[in-house]
Amino acid sequence: MNYSDRIQRFQAQITGKADLVFLPISTDLEYLTGVPRDIPNYGRTMHPGAWLEGAWLTPHKAPILLLPRMTAEFGGLNQIQGIEIRVLGDWDDPAQLVKDILTGFKLPSSPLVAISDQTTGETTVSFQQIVPDARFISATDLLRPLRVIKSEEEIAVMRRAGAVTEAAFADVIANLKHGMTELDLISEVDYQLRRHGSLGPSFTTSLYNSGPNHPLLFGQRLKTWPRVLTPPVSILFDFGAVLDGFCYDFGRTVSFGEPPEEFQRVHKLVMASQAAGIAALKSGTATTTQVDAAARKVIADAGYGEAFRHRLGHGIGMDVHEPPFLTVGDETPLQEGMLFTIEPSITQFSSFSSRVEDVVVARPNGGEPLTRGWQELIIID
Repeated sequence: MNYSDRIQRFQAQITGKADLVFLPISTDLEYLTGVPRDIPNYGRTMHPGAWLEGAWLTPHKAPILLLPRMTAEFGGLNQIQGIEIRVLGDWDDPAQLVKDILTGFKLPSSPLVAISDQTTGETTVSFQQIVPDARFISATDLLRPLRVIKSEEEIAVMRRAGAVTEAAFADVIANLKHGMTELDLISEVDYQLRRHGSLGPSFTTSLYNSGPNHPLLFGQRLKTWPRVLTPPVSILFDFGAVLDGFCYDFGRTVSFGEPPEEFQRVHKLVMASQAAGIAALKSGTATTTQVDAAARKVIADAGYGEAFRHRLGHGIGMDVHEPPFLTVGDETPLQEGMLFTIEPSITQFSSFSSRVEDVVVARPNGGEPLTRGWQELIIID
């Protein structure tokens, strides 16, 4: 990726809109400079002075990456090329280091400071103690126009992330057998993702399983993980790989045991709904709401409208969920190079469910899916 070009385009974007920009270690920073994010933790990891951690830049001054020593050394970020790095010692004063940076930037009084949406409250409060008259806006909003349209190079990375995801899924399917628990399946997915080259799962790997003797439970992992999956049950996969900073999102449906007619009907409807959504993803002519409506109509006309419980899809790229969204009320005109998930589903609490999900590029003649495998219902006898 040409990060120098991205920085220059962003500096042009913020000229006249912000005097200073702060981006913590985050998606925004990785997109702009290539400084990588780490695998996320459930609990927060802290180092002395971590509130200053990130890049500081202006419309006319290149980014300076400030790092606590522990992040720089043990995170390996002190080896990054192409960006000026300054390291805070364990017992140095972070406020003084920031003051030194700001002096070199020669900010006006009452500067307008753009901060990433992922900036912590600690950083904002600490900065305002140094510059009490600072005013804040969203740097993420300023960066969004650059991130929302993917270049063909970025689409190629997502295509490779999709290939990793499908390769992992193929090996998951080969290891499925009746009597496994949901946790067995999740552990297998996460293992296969890493084995095939992913940094890890792009989000928490999820399953939505249901059947006549297997009630669907949303958001209760400690209850669902130990449950034994025995026929008849529908197993709905939702997961994705991480590759070169980009996140994939993928879904397919598996039947443990021969699927009854109701299950087959539900699955065919979901696949038809996705096909309608992909066909409607026409850049230059359609809006996000229109795509959602085209896919939703297939399921609603068949009498399952209430079981399609969520938006059709979302923008995706270096974050799993990015604006715009394929949903009622989002009237964003489609532009070529936008990436979306197309993920219709029918989820039933006491019967069979089905879902499918692929990442799709908006094109003038309709969407281009980046993954195409397993169009038929997967059956594990």
